[in-house]
Amino acid sequence: MTKPGHLDRAAGVMVGLACGDALGAAYEFGGPYPADMPVEMKGGGAFGWEPGEWTDDTAMAVPLLELIETGERPRDLNLRLAVNGWLEWMEDAKDVGNQTSAVLGEAKLTARGDVYSMHVAALSAARDFQERFPDAAGNGSLMRTAPYGLVGQDLEYVAKTASGQSELTHPHPDAMAACAIWSAAIAHAVDTGELDIRKGLEASAGEVLDKDSQKLWLSRIEEAEAHPPEYFTKNGWVVQAFQCAWSSIVHSGDRADNDPQHVKRTLEMAVRGGGDTDTVAAIAGGLIGGAYGVSAIPLEWKRRIHGWPGWRADELVEHAVNATRVLKEYWKNFDNAWPSTDYCDYSDWRGIDSCVAHPHDRGVYLGGIGALDRLPSDVDAVISLCRIGRQQVPDTIDRENRVAVWLVDSSSPEDNQYVDFTLAEAADMVARMRREGKAVLLHCVQAHSRTPTVGALYATRHLGVPIDDALREVSAVLPMAHPNPAFVAALRRIANERDDA
Repeated sequence: MTKPGHLDRAAGVMVGLACGDALGAAYEFGGPYPADMPVEMKGGGAFGWEPGEWTDDTAMAVPLLELIETGERPRDLNLRLAVNGWLEWMEDAKDVGNQTSAVLGEAKLTARGDVYSMHVAALSAARDFQERFPDAAGNGSLMRTAPYGLVGQDLEYVAKTASGQSELTHPHPDAMAACAIWSAAIAHAVDTGELDIRKGLEASAGEVLDKDSQKLWLSRIEEAEAHPPEYFTKNGWVVQAFQCAWSSIVHSGDRADNDPQHVKRTLEMAVRGGGDTDTVAAIAGGLIGGAYGVSAIPLEWKRRIHGWPGWRADELVEHAVNATRVLKEYWKNFDNAWPSTDYCDYSDWRGIDSCVAHPHDRGVYLGGIGALDRLPSDVDAVISLCRIGRQQVPDTIDRENRVAVWLVDSSSPEDNQYVDFTLAEAADMVARMRREGKAVLLHCVQAHSRTPTVGALYATRHLGVPIDDALREVSAVLPMAHPNPAFVAALRRIANERDDA
């Protein structure tokens, strides 16, 4: 059986990677930055990134993710699929690392279009490059290694295969070891929710690391835990990129507190550390996203991220979930289920066609999933509180104005680990879109529990309506409204915290 939150955490790996990447893109080559400097997903930077656009860190991870999603072993000859994906990306890429560019460019010339020899050509070119530049140990393979955390629960296998993908462009022992340790730690995080880099080190012992190398890497981990991110000023080097990312995680919170804000603090701290900000934040994002899950990542970040090959957060979630499912025997027949479906069929459910104006804001509509088939003409933003298919939101709604919230209609803490955070994020997203002048549809399946809960919280947090009045008046306009007890308790906690503040 899968453990509670497994799919949430699997999705968090890729979305965390991309959010860190896009967040850091504007700050690359600068810093260190002041501890109180706001960190924004604002775009710009040396390569003119769009706000929310991810860089080569996430782009190079995508072909590895797609390979893992096939269920084929992500090693040896099968790596030709990743190499071909990278060559396709390089054709129009804004930024390609020097070592990566040199190795893949040579591999393309050597293979002469033979897709089956790309793997061998890349390995040969990488070895030649390493011989010419024996000290070359950049972070270009560590930045893309996160998808290997979705390979499975055999951490030794994860470590071995992750180090193998590094060999394609970065065969230096430090680069291969960093990928092995970090990827195994991500796999452990996805499986258990724990943040334990030493599990990755333990899994890398033997085939990847000999005893002396294990001691060296343990000392490097301890050094990262002893110093803040800005201490590691040469984070273009794979070792310091690794250390800077781990330092950002351990100095921004404690996993034992189960505080979802730890994710945001980690990525902001990674960026403030300066230097190769997008890469360090991407590396950190893959691990901490795998521990906390996509439900702990700020909705505004998820809303903005996008990049090659034309994906947004929804595609990252879909492919990450499928990658972690495909290796499990009992999940092989999932092609017609979420997230790999154009439409989630709720036709057997009652009351899905509700669509009414919010009693305290006529620019917000509250409804069931059937409202997506008959959108009010003024709606130009949709916040979905339930699972939907790829094509369920009409094309009239721009992609960046579609927000999917990972929220389960359940009173079990195992189903919604950060229910207060998730509900507040959803209510705040309604408010943000309204400030942007948008008319918003807020929906779940039946407008039974999730929609009235978030609708009431929006009225309380942003319109000043007392929580009991908001809950009663929102529920009164929705015929099936009956928020579950855990949601109601969360509403009261959030409202009381705001009153106390």
